[in-house]
Amino acid sequence: GFSHLSSPLCSNNNPYASFGATLARDEEQNLWSTPHDVTHTEADDDRVLYNMIVGRSQLDKDSEEWQKLNYDIYTLRQTRKEVRSRWKHILEDLGFQKEADSLLSVTKLSIISDSQNMGKARDILLKLSEETNIFPTSWQLSERYLFVVDRLIALDAADEFFKMASVVYPKRAGVERVDEKQVSAGMP
Repeated sequence: GFSHLSSPLCSNNNPYASFGATLARDEEQNLWSTPHDVTHTEADDDRVLYNMIVGRSQLDKDSEEWQKLNYDIYTLRQTRKEVRSRWKHILEDLGFQKEADSLLSVTKLSIISDSQNMGKARDILLKLSEETNIFPTSWQLSERYLFVVDRLIALDAADEFFKMASVVYPKRAGVERVDEKQVSAGMP
C-alpha cells in the first residue's frame, strides 16, 4: 500500500516526518491548550503530559498502547482546558474580563512577585483545591496556578476569588455546579 505517498508531504500523518517535526508540531498544538506557548514543559503537570506525548510518538498507531495513551493525553488536555476555563469564568465574574487571559498566562519568564506571597499563594491554592470544585478530584496541584494566585494577591483579589469559587464551584459530592436558583436564594 503506497497510497500514502500521494498525500502531500506536509500533511500531519506523513510517515516520513522526522520525530523532531512531530515534536515541533506538538509544541505548536501546545499541551496547555494554547498554541505558541513555549512554556509548558516547565511545570510538573506539563512534564507529565510531555512525557506521555513522547511515549505515544514511539508507539505504533494501530497498537492498543497507542490508543490508550492517546486517550489519556486527550483526557488530560480536556481536563486542563476545563480547569483553565473555570478560572477564567471566575476572573471574568470578578471584573477582570480584559485581563483574564494575561492573568492565566504563565511562562518561563513568570516570576512570583513577592516571595512573601508564596506561602499565602500556596495556602489559597490548597484551600481552593480542598474546599471548592474548581479543580477536578484527580487534579495534582499545579505550579502554574500558584503564579495565578500570586497575581491575584498582588491585585488584592485572591480572597474574592476564593469566595466566588466557593459559590460557583462548591465542593459537593456528585454536583458539578450549583444552579442559579440556589445561588440567588443565598446561603441557608
